[in-house]
Amino acid sequence: MKFAKTICLLLLCLHLNAQNYDYPPARLITTFKFEQLTGGIVVLHGTLNDFKDTLNFILDTGSGGISLDTVTALYYRLPLEPSDRTVRGIGGIKNIHYYKGGTLHFPKLDIENLDFHINDYEILSEVYGFRVDGIIGYSFFRRYIVALDYDKQLISVYSPGKYKYPGGGTFLKPSFVSIPVTQHEISDARKLLLSFYFDTGAGMCILFPERLLTDSSIIAKDRKSVSTQVEGLGGKINMRLTTLKKAKIGKYNFKKIPVHVYSDTLNVLTYPDVAGLIGSDLLRRFNLVINYPERTIHLTPNTHMKEPFDYSYTGMNFYFVDSKVTITEVQQGSPAEKAGFLPGDIIFGVGNNFSNNIQQYKALFQNVGEKVKVLIFRNGVPMMLELKIGSILK
Repeated sequence: MKFAKTICLLLLCLHLNAQNYDYPPARLITTFKFEQLTGGIVVLHGTLNDFKDTLNFILDTGSGGISLDTVTALYYRLPLEPSDRTVRGIGGIKNIHYYKGGTLHFPKLDIENLDFHINDYEILSEVYGFRVDGIIGYSFFRRYIVALDYDKQLISVYSPGKYKYPGGGTFLKPSFVSIPVTQHEISDARKLLLSFYFDTGAGMCILFPERLLTDSSIIAKDRKSVSTQVEGLGGKINMRLTTLKKAKIGKYNFKKIPVHVYSDTLNVLTYPDVAGLIGSDLLRRFNLVINYPERTIHLTPNTHMKEPFDYSYTGMNFYFVDSKVTITEVQQGSPAEKAGFLPGDIIFGVGNNFSNNIQQYKALFQNVGEKVKVLIFRNGVPMMLELKIGSILK
């Protein structure tokens, strides 16, 4: 008994010493601008090794490592190593090759000894209208404290240590191996507390697997939904788009949130352990401090907090292919079909915008109920079509 008491006292002393340890303050290493795309996607511009070309990387808490596009790796003739490992993502599971020991350079920040897995991001380049050279995830976040200011479009990188968080806001305490998982309360036909991937690389609000809706009946069965298409590891994926009455992020409530519903046949979301993901179109409404070393995420509401969600629905998908904004799919019965759009049409202008910028065109298709004149080329012949933008709401 005396021996047991001694052990308990020793453990208590060790615990108190650990609590009282004076960690050094976090040191600001660098601050620089990022580019923000539709849906809140963050893009960092940097260079690889001693190459001079500026590369584009998506900043993604939903990535369990760091990766390079296949074409980028081949262009620089990087030595690739095969492996028996796989990468899982929405749309599929793939075997991967590695480029090991690379260095990324950002303003006043050199990230050394990075092992990149190689993946094909052609579809992402078509979605965003510029070459996506890679995705930065866990391999970066685990080394630093990272602050994202969506108002000023600034990223600040700190060394691990004692960090002074902004006043107010809310803390999340994620659990994760390489991707943070946070718990959130959602309410619709019923109320549930569910676990979600915290995913800054997903340009949506919330993603549910179809099985969750079947098992829990969380969303009313008569809720309107429309067909849509998103892009993932396996390419283009058909999903349903509907709405959720209420979701709570920390202490902040959001209502009538757009929700994508995905038939996850390969269970890459690991349901029922994880119920889906919270994406960047929700997370961009906060300024974030992502502190993987302490397993803490702090969120402070920013100027985007009260911005309306995107309920618009056109029913057509378009991509930047061979330097042209090209329609690839038109949903049956959609506003786009009623307006006369066909797959293969090339969008030359939307309203008075002839920029050939796919990001700007997407923004112009987000005004529900508005009639927009769209200049297209079909088989080389110009045509003017008028599209009345629909809504996913009843």
